[in-house]
Amino acid sequence: MQFQIAWQDLVNKLSTWMNELILLLPNIVLAAIVMSLALLLSRYLNRYTNKLIYKVTDNKTISSVMSNIVVAAFTMIMLFIALGILNLDKALTSLLAGAGVVGLAIGLALQEPLVNLFSGVMMSVRKMYNVGDFVETNGYIGSIKEISLRSTILTLPTGEQVTLSNKEMLQNPLKNYTISGRRKIVIDCGVGYESDLDKVESITLIAIQKICKTNRENIDFFYTSFGDSAINFKLRFWHNSQCQKNILATKSKAIKAIKAAFDNHNISIPYPVRTLDIPKKQLQIL
Repeated sequence: MQFQIAWQDLVNKLSTWMNELILLLPNIVLAAIVMSLALLLSRYLNRYTNKLIYKVTDNKTISSVMSNIVVAAFTMIMLFIALGILNLDKALTSLLAGAGVVGLAIGLALQEPLVNLFSGVMMSVRKMYNVGDFVETNGYIGSIKEISLRSTILTLPTGEQVTLSNKEMLQNPLKNYTISGRRKIVIDCGVGYESDLDKVESITLIAIQKICKTNRENIDFFYTSFGDSAINFKLRFWHNSQCQKNILATKSKAIKAIKAAFDNHNISIPYPVRTLDIPKKQLQIL
């Protein structure tokens, strides 16, 4: 008897489910059409987003990541629409709540990598620097070897490599010595107090003009101070180069040219002089 009742309840339940399935059949077909269209459109959306982002940045990695994020968001929206068509409101609410909790947990667990990721995107869009640029940041100075979505690798002049997170690169000051295409070379020197200062200036400018092949207007010459043993001056001139090695080589040539010019005109570059005052009593003891 109990078996017959249980069997009848099962038949009634299956019959009810079948009736509901038949009633939902149009909704199921419509939901399937929506998801099929979503999968089809996602391919074209991926290509279009790639082209659109590529106009802002030529970084293929960033354009690929951003287009995948857009496609994933589009697919999720279409999935929610399909669930709404199937009248699965409770399932949709549970899915949204679960997605929120999972997203919060993932966000907290991956906070640092996500910050570096978005920092890499921001730097790529703003084009702060490129591979090969000579920069100074976070206490390091060197050439950029590699830029990824998470970090930037610098090659120091001494040969070592330093990996800096994009967060550090974005939040701290950065000097880019390459972006302008030229560098200013600064040389500090001094001449004896007996020197003719106008003559020193003229000889120095002529020597630099021969080395750099530039006009007088592009060279700055200033006397800066009365030193302990010399009158100090500062020389500044532009050099059209992006390579640190070329900058150092040009500065070396300029120093040698100034020294040779001073020697030819008997202009002295004094050594530091220090006078020792020794009491007479100590001299008698010695």
